Amino acid sequence: MDKYWKIRKIAENSQLTSLEINPVIRDLLLARGIDSGEKMEDFFSSDYDDLHDPSGFKGMKEAVERISQARKSGEKIAIFGDYDADGVTATALLYGALKDLGFSDIAYYIPDRQLEGYGMNDKAIGFLAEDGVKLVITVDCGITNVSEVEKAKSLGIDVIITDHHNIPEHLPEAVAVINPHIEDSGFPFRNLAGVGVAFKLATALYASMAPLKIDQLKWMLDLVCIGTIADCVELLGENRIFVKYGLIVLSKTKRAGLQEMFKVGRIDISEDNVPDAHRVAFQIAPRINAAGRMDHASVSYKLIIESDPVIARDMALDVEKKNQERQKVTGQIVKEIEMIATNSFKDKRFIFVANEHWPVGILGLVAGKITDQFQKPTAVLQKQDKEYVGSLRSVPEVNIMDALRECSDILIRFGGHAQAAGVRVSHENIEKFYEHMSEAVEKRMAGREAFSCIDIDSEIDPASIDPHLVSEIRRMEPFGMGNSEPVFVARGMTVKDVRVVGNGSKHLKMTLGAPGNGNVFDSIGFGLGDKFPSIPIGSSVDAVFNIQEDGWNGNRKIQFRIIDLKVN
Repeated sequence: MDKYWKIRKIAENSQLTSLEINPVIRDLLLARGIDSGEKMEDFFSSDYDDLHDPSGFKGMKEAVERISQARKSGEKIAIFGDYDADGVTATALLYGALKDLGFSDIAYYIPDRQLEGYGMNDKAIGFLAEDGVKLVITVDCGITNVSEVEKAKSLGIDVIITDHHNIPEHLPEAVAVINPHIEDSGFPFRNLAGVGVAFKLATALYASMAPLKIDQLKWMLDLVCIGTIADCVELLGENRIFVKYGLIVLSKTKRAGLQEMFKVGRIDISEDNVPDAHRVAFQIAPRINAAGRMDHASVSYKLIIESDPVIARDMALDVEKKNQERQKVTGQIVKEIEMIATNSFKDKRFIFVANEHWPVGILGLVAGKITDQFQKPTAVLQKQDKEYVGSLRSVPEVNIMDALRECSDILIRFGGHAQAAGVRVSHENIEKFYEHMSEAVEKRMAGREAFSCIDIDSEIDPASIDPHLVSEIRRMEPFGMGNSEPVFVARGMTVKDVRVVGNGSKHLKMTLGAPGNGNVFDSIGFGLGDKFPSIPIGSSVDAVFNIQEDGWNGNRKIQFRIIDLKVN
C-alpha cells in the first residue's frame, strides 16, 4: 500500500519566534507542544535531580512501612511481574533493590503467557501461599486483580500493587495501590512505565532504609531505560530523564547478562558507543520479550540478574535462539493472515482471525503488522480448549478499549490501551464477540477513511542541512513516543548513485544530490529494495527521511535514512 505523506501544520508562536533558535528546531519543538522558552529550557536541560520525590505518591508511605515491617519480621516477599520487557525489567530492578537493602528471603513470580495470561491468578496465589510468602509486590500489573487480592488476603498474604495501566471502576483492596493514573495519585507525572513506578518504590525504600546508598540507584537506570522504551510510553518529562541517563548507564552496564546479550547479538554498545533509543527498541527489547513470547519470561529475567559471565553466555545464546525463532514464526503467520485478510476482509472494516496453532506470545506482534499493512483494526486469537485468547491492535480512529467495553458482558477478561489490547472469550461467545466488535468498529469508522500515513515534521531545503543542524537535532534526543525522530521531506533531489544491498537485496543504498548548491548525501533505505528496484541514475526524486550522523570507521558524516521516495 502506498503511503500518504502528511506535513504537519505548525502554528506561529511569538514566544519562540523571538528567541535565537534555528527555525527548523523551533518548528520541531512547537510540534511537540514545547511552545514557550520555559518549556524549551526544561526540555533541553532536564537533569536527574529534576525527578519528582516519590513520597508524594498516594500509597507510597503505606507500601514502605509494610515492606519495612516484612524486613524486621523476616517475612518472605514475592515480586509478581508481567511477562513483557517492562515487567521483566521491573521485576529484576525491584529484586536487585531489595537484595541490596538486606532482604534475604525474596521470590519472584512471572506468569506463563500461554497458560496463565496477564496479571495475578488464583493458582499463582495458592502456589505463593504454599511457598510461605506473606507479602506480594506487583510490578507492571495488578490494578484489575480485585478478586485475586481478596484470595491472597484469605490466605494470609498482603499485597502491594505498583502498576501504570488504566484504572478500572473498582480498585483492589490492597495494602497500597501505587499508580500514577489514579486521579488523586499525588504524583505530577502520569505517564510512567511499569518499571518507572517500580523505580519510584525503590527510591522511596532507599530514602527510608539506606539514604546514604541512594546514589547507587542510578546504576539501575539501564533497566528503567529498557523497560520504558519497550513499553512505548511518551519519552517526555520523567521518562525523558530516565532514558537520557539510562542510555549512558546501559553503555557502562555491569550486568553480565546484558553484556553477554550484546556480544551474542552483535549489538555494538560500549562506553565509546552509547546506544540510542532506537537500538534499545529494535535490538534489546525484542530479545528480552522473545523469551516470554516463545517460552517463559523467566528466561530473560534470569539472564538479567545473572552475575557469572560463563552462565550468562549460555543464557544469552538461548535468548538469541528464541528471538530468531520468534522472527521466523511471526513472518510465517503474517503471510498466512495477509492472504485471509485480502480474500475475506477486503470490504470489511475489522479483521478477525483465529487458529489453534498460533502461539499466544506473538499474536500482538502479528496483529500490529496486519493493522499497519491494511489500516484496519485487527484481532488475532488462539483457539484453546475452552476459550479464545489473543490480541487486538487498532488505528488512531478507533479506541479499541472503548469498543471492548461495549461488549464486556460477553468477555472473560480484557485490558490494554486505546490502540492495543488483550482479550479472553469463551467458545460460546466468540461469534457474538466478532459481531459486536464489527459493529463497534463500523460505528466509529463511519464517514472516515483510514490511511497509511507518513507524518512529516517539515519540508526542508537540503542546502540548509549542515553539521550544526545535525548537532541541534541530536540535542533533542532521546527520540521515541511523544518525541519521535524528526522526519523531513526534500523535493527535487538528483540520484547520483543507487544500488540494492544486503541479504536478498533488501536495502536501497543511494547518493542524493541537493538541487542548487551541489551538496551530496549518502542515503540508506532499509527494506526499500523491493519497492524501488530500478531508479535511473540522474532522475529526480522527492525523499522522506531522517537526518542522522554516520560514524563508520571514525569518520563522521551526514546520512539520510530514507523512509519513502517518489520518483518524479
